[in-house]
Amino acid sequence: MEIIKKTVSEFFEKTSFACEIEFLPQDGLTLPVNLECEESQILIGEGGQTLFEIQHILRSMLRKKISEPFFLDIDISNYKKKKCDQLKETARRMADEVSLYRTEKEMASMSAYERRIIHMELADRSDVVTDSIGEGLERRIIVKPKNL
Repeated sequence: MEIIKKTVSEFFEKTSFACEIEFLPQDGLTLPVNLECEESQILIGEGGQTLFEIQHILRSMLRKKISEPFFLDIDISNYKKKKCDQLKETARRMADEVSLYRTEKEMASMSAYERRIIHMELADRSDVVTDSIGEGLERRIIVKPKNL
């Protein structure tokens, strides 16, 4: 973990962004890292794309240094947490509509990470099921009433 902490700290020191880095307690093989930056929107990017690219670059750098399996979860100004909460709320609201009106609803296309959040949020519901359709960037979720 010390190699990960050192690499992440050095990476952000080399950028021109002043960031406060907080390494949270390890969760299994995952090391969560929270960053607070003055210009966080630039590091997050449109739809979180820059944040995911930064995470990918750091993961690639660390895989060259560390042979054991690990996961790095970087969040900037709680962007991922807020996005996750928003996706879960949207999923629950849509599932309630599907259950009430007994008609399927299609969500907008989203990343695999976002689709996974939706599927997991609705997995325990007994009244609806989810399915992914489409290819590539157009992949999206359909929420259907169970037994339709």
